[in-house]
Amino acid sequence: MAGRVVREEVIAPEPAEALANLLDTDVPVAVLPPMWHWVYLLERRPSADLGPDGHPTSGVPAPPGPGLKRMFAGGRVTTTHPLRIGEPATRVSWVSRTSEKVGRSGPLTFLTLRTEISQGGQVAIVEESDLVYRAAGATSPPGGAPVAEPAAGPRLRLAVDEAFLFRFSALTYNAHRIHYDLGWARAEGYAGLVVHGPLQALMMAEFAGRYGAGLVGRTFGYRLVAPMVGTQTLTVLPGPEGAVAGARVVDTAGRLTAQSDVSSGNVTGNPSHHA
Repeated sequence: MAGRVVREEVIAPEPAEALANLLDTDVPVAVLPPMWHWVYLLERRPSADLGPDGHPTSGVPAPPGPGLKRMFAGGRVTTTHPLRIGEPATRVSWVSRTSEKVGRSGPLTFLTLRTEISQGGQVAIVEESDLVYRAAGATSPPGGAPVAEPAAGPRLRLAVDEAFLFRFSALTYNAHRIHYDLGWARAEGYAGLVVHGPLQALMMAEFAGRYGAGLVGRTFGYRLVAPMVGTQTLTVLPGPEGAVAGARVVDTAGRLTAQSDVSSGNVTGNPSHHA
């Protein structure tokens, strides 16, 4: 299939064990929790394919131009049924949309990567990931707005340091140097190592699973609103009205860095473009 990447592998128990131990949670036995597919069916490119920043310079998705910085902006994931451990699954990915706009950091190219994961002949997960590419000289967006932590209600905390970021990068086969190379992160305009956007989304999904109705049969949408930088205690809070399904992530200083929503609809293809 032209312009598409197809991968097939067995959903082995070891990556799930590794992620569970990283998050200090129970190791799944029969099925993967929603969003845990991010440690499976990965594109494991040769080192020769990587650019100076650690991202592949070609393939799906490929940078729209030389020297552009890539940011993970958000996405939507519909989980029809969880992936079963011990059985093969197939992932098909392709670029479904691109667009141009101007944001606070200058010209931006938005790219949406569409992914479908099937198991046993049925589509189990449909996902759209929104990526943003900006000029190398542009500065990073400022920190998010402060959020008052509610006095009561559920919350989920995660201590994130350099070793944690390194381990999550390794689990997701993410070589982007802003997550483990402090000098490179500063060269890209960040004050410290950058906490992965997918990690923040994963923790909001965990929050929905532990304190809400879960994500199977629903669509989980997430948006990264500001970088989370440096050693952190990442905190997941309920939404502004106390809704578990509309979780928010704040950093140690109480600044909003990510937010999510859960709906009964399917991924249809309207990205939340932002910078």
